[in-house]
Amino acid sequence: MNKLIAAALSVCAFVGLALAHPQTPAATPAKGPSVSQAVKQLEHDWLDAEKTGDADKLGQILADDWASIAPDGIKGTKQSLLADVKSGTTKVDSFEIGPMDVKVFGSVAVVQGSDTEKSTTKGKDSSGKYVWMDVFVKRDGKWQAVRSQSAIVK
Repeated sequence: MNKLIAAALSVCAFVGLALAHPQTPAATPAKGPSVSQAVKQLEHDWLDAEKTGDADKLGQILADDWASIAPDGIKGTKQSLLADVKSGTTKVDSFEIGPMDVKVFGSVAVVQGSDTEKSTTKGKDSSGKYVWMDVFVKRDGKWQAVRSQSAIVK
């Protein structure tokens, strides 16, 4: 009987201590935009930077190891795109972005979308409707594009 009373008192003491211990608050959502909203904004900023010729802004969106495959199958790098934007070789006069679908996998976000643009590339009209996929990675707390592929819709 003494063992039963001692066990009961021990349980009561343990429960009392557990209830008296402050509970850790539930995790609260981070303030600011969701990952989906953040990368969608980067997509808008990207085309806006091309439209205004802002290579510095574009350089912040693209990771140093960014690579792309253009609709003609030509591979591009961050350095080549920034040079084309600075020189005016690649120019977006106007654009309208269509719906975007974002899938997030931890520190990786894949965006599929489309845009209709009036543009020129190397002096030739490159206007049309494009579909594309961009891959963003979060590095040092910042989302940056690391891979892109686009195709023109005919």
